[in-house]
Amino acid sequence: GRLTRDMAYLPTAERKVRTMTSCKNQMVYADDRMVFSNAWAGKLYVKHRLDSVTAMACSNSFTILATDGRALHFIKDSLVSFQARLTRNILDIQYDREGNRFWVLSEDQVLSFPEQGGELSTFYQGAGLTAMALSPGTKEMLLGTHDGFLTLDLNTAKQRGDITRRLPATDITTICRIGDRTWFGTTEGAFAIDKDGIRYYASRRWLPSDHVRDIQPGPGRSVLILSDKGLARVNTVSITLAEKAEYFEKQVRLRHIRSGFNASLVGMKNGDLSTGFFENSDNDGLWTSMYLGAEALRYAVTKSPDALRYCQESLDAMERLYTINKIAGFPSRSYERTGYNQEPAWRKADEEGWDWKSTTSSDEAIGHIFAFGVIAEVVDDPTTKRTAIMLIDTLMSHILDHDMYMIDYDGQPTRWGRWNPEYVNGRPEIVGDRKICSSNIIAMLQTAYKFTGKAKFRDKAFELMDKYGYLRNLMIPMASVGHAPADADELSKELSDGWNHSDDEMYFLGYWGLYRYAFNDKLKGDFRRSIIDHWEIERPEKEGAWNIFTAMTGTDKFDLANAIWYLQNHPLDLIDWHVVNSKRKDIDRLPANFRKQFIKEVLPPQELPINRHNANRFQLDGGSGSEEYSAGDIWLLPYWMGRFLGVIQAPSVKGEGLKGVE
Repeated sequence: GRLTRDMAYLPTAERKVRTMTSCKNQMVYADDRMVFSNAWAGKLYVKHRLDSVTAMACSNSFTILATDGRALHFIKDSLVSFQARLTRNILDIQYDREGNRFWVLSEDQVLSFPEQGGELSTFYQGAGLTAMALSPGTKEMLLGTHDGFLTLDLNTAKQRGDITRRLPATDITTICRIGDRTWFGTTEGAFAIDKDGIRYYASRRWLPSDHVRDIQPGPGRSVLILSDKGLARVNTVSITLAEKAEYFEKQVRLRHIRSGFNASLVGMKNGDLSTGFFENSDNDGLWTSMYLGAEALRYAVTKSPDALRYCQESLDAMERLYTINKIAGFPSRSYERTGYNQEPAWRKADEEGWDWKSTTSSDEAIGHIFAFGVIAEVVDDPTTKRTAIMLIDTLMSHILDHDMYMIDYDGQPTRWGRWNPEYVNGRPEIVGDRKICSSNIIAMLQTAYKFTGKAKFRDKAFELMDKYGYLRNLMIPMASVGHAPADADELSKELSDGWNHSDDEMYFLGYWGLYRYAFNDKLKGDFRRSIIDHWEIERPEKEGAWNIFTAMTGTDKFDLANAIWYLQNHPLDLIDWHVVNSKRKDIDRLPANFRKQFIKEVLPPQELPINRHNANRFQLDGGSGSEEYSAGDIWLLPYWMGRFLGVIQAPSVKGEGLKGVE
């Protein structure tokens, strides 16, 4: 933005205004000679006799205390009736309406001066003071320092408790009480404290710069935050989750649909959406699968024609993944017009002007089967349902026909498209691939049998469970998954160097078919225990999608509150702004561990880097401002699944159901 001069009232515009304050909710200005206001018919107009006014305050009786940074002048009845000079810089002056006095803050002391004049008295002394604020009704004063803040009792001048340093940042530059929140500006962003805890505002998601100079109430329910590189306004609006879903539906359709795929906008310069372009992703099919699932579930809940149309458009894109290459039943990773991709995995298509991407992996496959299964189950449009079932049959027949592998253009299995017992049982039980491959393939085969009725899928699933131990594999307790033993093969060691959050995504997408389409009640009970066992491990992440997927089992302890917390606190801005939380002093760190859980309590989504469900929610830093993620998989999937399962209700009244969203 650009600052422009306000020329609405020329007698004010032409003055060299140095500072301003408020009095009885009216503006009071100081230029190089006078203190004046355009309120009260312009009658406030007095000479201050300072070289330059850097701060001032005005009482309800129109007495004024002003400073040039060292000297203090008290103005009463248009005359300077008191003067003083401090040895240290004066940082702020505030008027205390309840105490009928002025407060003066310097670098090493707080002084008090009566509203009608009198003696300047020292109230508190301490080094490194930076900011001051009164807490109306509490008889307290907050003082900022370069290392936290402290609280003073206004009646006794004594400090209440120790200095507070457990904060996102401790170099306090300004303090402001707004409503039921106390706001703090720092050299590393702003934060607000209320009865619910601390909310941290830093990075370009919120501010032009993290060096905050001032904070003031803005119009409505907004807060104005002045940084050294510009002014931010944080607006709080009350909306329901349903209204937030409407916002995110528009975000997806405006900027994230490429040839039907649910795509990211990448290559942006400093978060400027107009400079971005659609990404060809290895996981076009996976991200689109999750968006497809969301839209299918939205259609099942609302019967929205738009939801059905979006579902059909993305299903067209998914179907073309299977037809743009010559390999029967093999899904491409992605496709794009010729000439835009130079990576080795890209192949020329028979269709003129098009390329397709090979090396498809198991996370693509499980995503496809999840989405096709959801559509086959919940979408009542016959053509759409038939297409989804045909694609289930197509992919799963390819896998069965090739000995439980996905076979690429070169006739070889792709690196990760492997569910064959030789591969799966070649991993030690402690290595996650043994468990996840078993869990995923049984879910995929159950889904195929459920909707095609072909016995070959059921028979293969029971063969894998009974003969090759896949049921035992998928029931391995999640807590036992860890580093491969020293004598394991190199691939097993590579696969187990730490917790793989992409595996979590694959597990939970697979759980839809594993639980809902179980062959019998005994298996359904086993699968339920396996899902809840996994959820217990994931619980600290407060991952909205994993909580909602777990609700599918009928358990009453799936953390609905944390699922709602995730949905409520996800920022509306999904640009991957550069975020740094590792410097924070208000988080409890944990020793290095296999799960890569760096801190004891996960931070709210609005304070974290933007990531998909396959990321570590304990990741503290990240982002570059070059990409906008789609809400289609990140937010809409858990929301509409929650609506479909009945654990999230539609609001009965517009505007009901969600507190402030910023």
